[in-house]
Amino acid sequence: MSPTPPSQAGLSPVIDEHLRWLTRWHRAVFFPAECGLSGPDAAPMPMGFILWVKRAKDSELTDQPAVDRLVTLHEQLHRMARLVLMRVAEGTPCGHQAYESVAEKFDEFIQQCRRFEKAFSMAGSGIDPLTGLRNRTGLQEELERELNRFRRTGKPFCLALCDLDKFKSVNDTYGHDAGDRVLVAVAGAINRGIRSFDEAFRLGGEEMLILLKDTSLPEGMMVLERLRADIAALPVHLADGRTLYVTASFGLAESRLDLTLDALVDQTDQALYEAKRTGRNRIVTAAALKAAVG
Repeated sequence: MSPTPPSQAGLSPVIDEHLRWLTRWHRAVFFPAECGLSGPDAAPMPMGFILWVKRAKDSELTDQPAVDRLVTLHEQLHRMARLVLMRVAEGTPCGHQAYESVAEKFDEFIQQCRRFEKAFSMAGSGIDPLTGLRNRTGLQEELERELNRFRRTGKPFCLALCDLDKFKSVNDTYGHDAGDRVLVAVAGAINRGIRSFDEAFRLGGEEMLILLKDTSLPEGMMVLERLRADIAALPVHLADGRTLYVTASFGLAESRLDLTLDALVDQTDQALYEAKRTGRNRIVTAAALKAAVG
């Protein structure tokens, strides 16, 4: 029997379990004698989250790095909480700073759990819950539909891949909340910069695919150049009041009757790689790349 998908099992039981755990932890910290709760194991780690992680790791719906970050957060919470209990058992009262550290970590863990709940609830809808762009659900069907239109009418379309430059350094330097704010801001710029009948998909991480329907290569270049400039000029406001600016690189390819969808996507990906390799914050077309190689 296959494991229950986390979208069905959900994190609500995990949240409820941790709320009960927090009540027990409070009693063990502040009223150990009255409640008969003492020692570092007076409020043991709930096991529901561990079981959820196993199911999540077996599900294609779940982004593994995101799950790993949630696991790390969970471990930090319970390590800090156990340390407080250990000190209380040794006769050291829980100070305000230690209490606030555990409380803040608990709040962060619960918020992330609820965010996962939202993501799973929206996964079947085809919408990425963070950016509001479409996710991979329906991507292949949308591309095939546009390819069939091209074959009927002879009017080409363009595919573009957008990748944020040095995005890992944003997460490493400013934290994952800042990275999320960047993704939301860039997705908003893309949505505003394309026509209502075009489509934008978040493929995962910081990579996005843009389908420009009924569009020639020169027209696609104009759209992407506008998007590139809009993204570079976009202020991303962080939670601590700082403002961050990012840039993006693009690969662009125009449909051809002799190209399969896989080949077209591959050409777009190669063009994006060249844009990143040659300096970032630029657009490279598959046609230009082919001409340079040829």
